[in-house]
Parts: sequence; C-alpha cells; structure tokens
Amino acid sequence: MFKFVARPLLLIIPVMIGFTTSSQSQQSVQTHDTQKASVKVEKVASGIDTPWAMAMLPDGKLLVTERDGKMLLVDPANAGRKTEVSGLPRVKAAGQGGLLDVVLDPDFAANRTLYLTYSDPDSRGNAGTAIASARFEESAKPSLKDVKVLFSMENKNRSGFHFGSRIVPDGKGNLFFTIGDRGTEERAQDPFDAAGSVLRIRTDGSIPEDNPYADGKDALPQIWSIGHRNPQGATLNDATGELWTLAHGARGGDEINIPQAGRNYGWPVISYGTHYSGGKIGIGNSGPGMEQPIYFWDPSIAPSGFDFYQGDLIPQWKGDLFAGALKFETLVRLEVQGNRIVHEERLFEEDYGRIRDVRFFPDGALWFLTDDSDGAIYRVTSAE
Repeated sequence: MFKFVARPLLLIIPVMIGFTTSSQSQQSVQTHDTQKASVKVEKVASGIDTPWAMAMLPDGKLLVTERDGKMLLVDPANAGRKTEVSGLPRVKAAGQGGLLDVVLDPDFAANRTLYLTYSDPDSRGNAGTAIASARFEESAKPSLKDVKVLFSMENKNRSGFHFGSRIVPDGKGNLFFTIGDRGTEERAQDPFDAAGSVLRIRTDGSIPEDNPYADGKDALPQIWSIGHRNPQGATLNDATGELWTLAHGARGGDEINIPQAGRNYGWPVISYGTHYSGGKIGIGNSGPGMEQPIYFWDPSIAPSGFDFYQGDLIPQWKGDLFAGALKFETLVRLEVQGNRIVHEERLFEEDYGRIRDVRFFPDGALWFLTDDSDGAIYRVTSAE
C-alpha cells in the first residue's frame, strides 16, 4: 500500500487512471481520460539521447539538454527538427552526472541569457554540481556565448550520484538551485558544504544580502537550506512566490518541501524511508530542529521534473502541481490547497517511459520528456 503524508497529517490513496485510445504508444497522438479532464498527448520530437531538461524560447522552439553533454535546439513546428548547439561547458558525463538543467532568464527576450547546471570536472577526474550563465545565439549554427561559471561546488568527488541540479529564477534577480548529497549522506548536514542543499545567488553569481548566511560565518553564504538528499525537482509557486522542491528518498521517503531560509530538512538524520537494504535511516521520521515535508511517498516513485500548471488550455488542471516519476513511468497530478497536497492522481502509467522533466510553458500546454536513449518530448492539451 502506498503511504503519503501532508502537514497536517493526511493519508491519500492514489487513483490509477488509464487512457482511451485504439492505437499503441508509438503513435504521435493519444487521448487519455483522467479524473478531471480528457487530454491528448502529442509526441513532438524523438530520438533524443537521455534528455534531462528543456526550456521554451519565445518563438516556440525548445532547448533540450542531453546528459552526455550536448544541447539541442528542437523545432516542434518542423517535425521536431534537431540542431546541435555549440559552446557548451565541459562536463563529466558519468552515472547521474552530465549536462542537466536549463532555464531561461525572465528577461530572455531582451538579454538572451540562460542558465545551466552540470557536473563540473576537475583535473583529477572528480566532479561536482556547477551553475553557469550564457548568452544564446540562434542562427544556422546556434551557440552559447560568454559562458560564465556562477558557482561550482568544492569537495568534488568521483561519485556518480545525487547532483540535484534544478534551477529556479525568482523573478527578482536571484537564482535558486539544488545540489544533492553527492552520494555521501553526512555532507547534507554540513552547513559549510554545498552538498545536500538549496542555494541562492544573484544572476551574476554574487550573494544576495538577505540570504540567511550572507556573512559566511555560520554556513556557506550561498546556502538557503540544508538537509536535502537529492532534489531533482524545483519550481516557484506563483500564488505565494515560494520555492517548492521535490527530492528523491532512498527506499521510500521521496518528499516535497517548501524550503525556508536557514532551515534544516533532516537528511540523513530523519526520513520517511529506509535504506535500500531495509535498514533504518537516522533516528526516525522526526527530530529536534528539523523540518517536516509537506508530502511524501513510501514506497518511492523516483521523482524528477516538477511544475505548477497555470494555463487555460486545460482549465480543469489550473493550479495543480505535476511531478514526473521515473520508477513507475508516470505523471503525478497533485491538487494543492494553500501549502497542503489534498489529492493525487497518477497519469499515463507505463505509456511513455521514465518521465524526467515536466514544464508548463507559455503556449499554455503541459510538456514532459522521457529519460531514455531514444528519449522523446510530449505536449499535453485538452481533448475536449
């Protein structure tokens, strides 16, 4: 049985929804009946090698990262035509590491600036999460120019695990970004180690004056919160302006948090999961000075991409939160009331593959991509 929790404590039983179609999943468009709406899912591009993230340009084209270190410019209006982008930083593509998130600056139309996270190698073969800015030039040979590393974590290691790596601009000149514990649990409790943290910097890499440790005396000045295992989902709640994060647990304990400045979210001292061996994690699921998630999954769904749907194309979903799941190859729809998750629905289970990224884009649709050697991009709209 699946167990979930919210604050205050709430148990929710997910409802599995199938789809209505006479064709197989390789067809370009399928129709699905869900609890609140009938939707169609259109495949707009395929043949992408292990994609990790995507961003939509003002003209409707997509920038898509491949974990091996490539970026593609994808044109949905031209049969998903793909053009490789040059000028990428060097990455160490191993395990879960490589070229990871990409987001546009809120003023991209004017400044052509975007942000990337990736596994940044050192001269000894170690790697750690880094974030960089760049200027995108679109032409017959699209490229990144003026690449600038804004932050690269110290204490790099050879682990191929837990890079975190989601980026969220707050619209006020700041960038939130996440870093996992890099496969060494205890690092998430060290305030002078970026591993296992949510961080916040200015778009030029400088430290915001209102960061909780801006003076660097009690923690790294970039740190916003600590005690996160591997947050691979992050988004801004437009209704409140708050950051929401989605992190992988171990064997259970995937969790949603609303990280507050200077707070400790517990990993690996507390967790709602167990080790993969079945052994107990830390002291249990609560501890002094440590925050509770607003929602968790046990067993794990292996979550990744994460976004609120704010469009009008599927009005029944407006304000709902969506999470991709790798383990069950499903898209999870979450109904939100304030800071509480009150209902869950699982969509498209095993229909498309491991869902790595989920985005609400300005065209009003919900988009997702699948994590596979033949990965694909899908667009979800109303079928009604």
